[in-house]
Amino acid sequence: MAEEQSAAETTVVQTPSQETVESKTGGKRAREEETVRPETKKTKVDEKEVRKTGPVDVGYKKFDASVEMFDYFYKLLHYWPPNLNVNKYEHTMLLDLLKKGHLEAEKKMGTGINAFQVRYHPQWKSRCFFLVRVDGSADDFSFRKCVDHILPLPENMAVKSDVNKALGGGHTGGGRGGGRGNWRGRGRGGKPRN
Repeated sequence: MAEEQSAAETTVVQTPSQETVESKTGGKRAREEETVRPETKKTKVDEKEVRKTGPVDVGYKKFDASVEMFDYFYKLLHYWPPNLNVNKYEHTMLLDLLKKGHLEAEKKMGTGINAFQVRYHPQWKSRCFFLVRVDGSADDFSFRKCVDHILPLPENMAVKSDVNKALGGGHTGGGRGGGRGNWRGRGRGGKPRN
């Protein structure tokens, strides 16, 4: 039995955490990398998961998850009438969201915020939150980006990169009869109109 233990101690088994390295003198030696238990190893995904949990106070409400916060502001955006100032309660909620979630909140607020409104964005033709400053100027902001900054959203709801905007929104001119030139479609086989 003593012989079996000593033989077991001298046997070298190469595991995935070891690699054989050739030294400058031409000999070979085994180098063992640090083994880290999976429980103690932190990755970016784990840190992001940790940030997702835990209640966050925004305005008068406490949100336990990013999806819950997203749903609240999404419903506000789609149920509030356009071009109408929000009430005091919603004003406080949006102001706190902007302060906690926007990367350049001070720059966005400028001289101070007089009101928040839901408007149709002139370029994207979709509903968007706008802030109206004390000086009368207005600017839009993305509630989705603010929520994602406070509590990261799941992958399927995360903010898409602005690459598509830089490339013209990704619209390829598809659809019925679209495309280049002044082609009017297939119509009546090329017969002239009367």
